[in-house]
Amino acid sequence: MSPDKNPQNMKPLTAAGKLDIYLPATPEEFRNSPITRAQLEELRTNPPQWLQDLRQNGPFPRDVVARKLGITNTGLARNGIGDALTAAEIDGLLADPPEWLLRERENLVNVRKEADRVKEKEAARRAATNRPAKNRFGK
Repeated sequence: MSPDKNPQNMKPLTAAGKLDIYLPATPEEFRNSPITRAQLEELRTNPPQWLQDLRQNGPFPRDVVARKLGITNTGLARNGIGDALTAAEIDGLLADPPEWLLRERENLVNVRKEADRVKEKEAARRAATNRPAKNRFGK
């Protein structure tokens, strides 16, 4: 970046997403001011205590909760889970998984198996033909 240019700013919601933290749980000064890329990098490399606490104890945003539980965001919504859960709430669900959590995990496994099956079928079809594979976005 040249010295005469202004640094790029991002909204606090964007920065929170890049940090995998729940925006409403952040300090007010973080929520109410734009964050530069340099500030974001500083938060990543040298996290303040509030960020360390959020990363350890939560509350965590929906995508992080889903990842920790091994299910999809849609699975959370289907079962009435709100936007955020704490580490203790996630640990409680993992320690004694309710029926819906087991069902959602199984569903995700089946979806991934089906995606792999379709991918293998497509690869076999392409291998059986003499046409070159289409180069779609580097795949």
